[in-house]
Amino acid sequence: MALVGSLHKELAETVSSCRVLVVGAGGIGCELLKNLVLTGFSNIEVIDLDVIDVSNLNRQFLFQKKHVGKSKAQVAKESVLQFCPKANITAYHDSVINPDYNVEFFRNFMLVMNALDNRAARNHVNRMCLAADIPLIESGTAGYLGQVAVIKKLFNDDIKYLLTMDKLWKKRKAPVPLDWNEVQKLEESSDLQVESSTAGLKDQQVLDIKSCSQLFARSVESLRAQLCEKGDGAELVWDKDDPPAMDFVMSASNLRMHIFSMNMKSRFDVKSMAGNIIPAIATTNAVIAGLIVLEGLKILSGNIEQCKTIFLNKQPNPRKKLLVPCALDPPNANCYVCASRPEVTVKLNVHQTLVLSLQDKILKEKFGMVAPDVQIEDGKGTILISSEEGETQGNNSKCLSEFGIRHGSRLQADDFLQDYTLLVNVLHCEDLGKDVEFEVVGDTPGKPIEKTTEEPAKSIANGSDDGAQPSTSKGDCRLFHLTDD
Repeated sequence: MALVGSLHKELAETVSSCRVLVVGAGGIGCELLKNLVLTGFSNIEVIDLDVIDVSNLNRQFLFQKKHVGKSKAQVAKESVLQFCPKANITAYHDSVINPDYNVEFFRNFMLVMNALDNRAARNHVNRMCLAADIPLIESGTAGYLGQVAVIKKLFNDDIKYLLTMDKLWKKRKAPVPLDWNEVQKLEESSDLQVESSTAGLKDQQVLDIKSCSQLFARSVESLRAQLCEKGDGAELVWDKDDPPAMDFVMSASNLRMHIFSMNMKSRFDVKSMAGNIIPAIATTNAVIAGLIVLEGLKILSGNIEQCKTIFLNKQPNPRKKLLVPCALDPPNANCYVCASRPEVTVKLNVHQTLVLSLQDKILKEKFGMVAPDVQIEDGKGTILISSEEGETQGNNSKCLSEFGIRHGSRLQADDFLQDYTLLVNVLHCEDLGKDVEFEVVGDTPGKPIEKTTEEPAKSIANGSDDGAQPSTSKGDCRLFHLTDD
């Protein structure tokens, strides 16, 4: 039964009648769907491409063991209907990037709520909502940390990704070489020993330097034996769940940390980083899902100016608050999504860059386009790339210069699925760095690139204070990238 007693009549009627799209049915999505029907939302559509894995069961409470292998979206729908059988819920076991979910599809909703775990889908949903002029409520969690933000054409926030390693060693102590023979002379230990300051579960203990060296030697021998069994020309594939492989990475990385005077890590921490695992905590998901609904109610009440970006912290701030609301930032005038006429400048070598690289690495991967059509602004309207299958396939292996593209050329890239147009100014350069195919050097030609003062920032990956530092993208206006679990 819907809990609508606390809502005034007009808002309760709006909640009951409005259509809501939930993208993602994982950790946050499960909590969110439950919250929506209990708040009184009756018309909900949910999209998720994933199927249920046994590892989901400890926190995605809408799923049970019997559901393993089934569609998350479909099972979530069936489970939520037990809370409110009269709700009208449509489930799609599909990718939200599928062309079927175009701008017109998004215009069917009053609210879109993201519960995603990957950048490509987030960028796509953001663009579709901006094109359809539909409010998007974004969210993410990482361990005990979380964030909720409203994204509307009038209110946008930058994405802050947590995986950059820029200038990691700039202010660190110089490395001290480790002598293998000297390490072997350290006090002998029959079993792997942990540092005296650590305690807890075995995988959460930090080994001492001698134990790391012993584990390193054992893992090398185990991996060598595996390779010999496979025969000549074989190779080993990294798998975080393969004990010898994980032993090697854990011991080798800790030996390197010791050399660079860094804090050594437990097996749990190393596996989380090497396997790109972000700890998922059910309580965090529940808090964030509740905040999403509260922000949605503000929008439906016509009070979007009251919406906030809300951060959930691991520890109370100086005011003893775990939840910290902040005013929504205004749009970035230079954002290549939100600007009235998006424009970027890209530095590349026109004699080496292939049309396929322009399409896949620059337009799709860097700028998040799905099905770009590219026209050269040469007065002839030359079509360089077409989203129609096979129409310009013969161009893929040719260099840009073969089409008359040179320093100062302009390209118009259209993505009709996203209702999005981007102007690309080409700067020819023959001295790009090693292994660098292109650089985005500015939003418009001749515009000086702003130099920002870098301040120390703390990573929230795995709930730890050291590691990667956050960076701000001047691309799609979004909040920092966390996970949905």
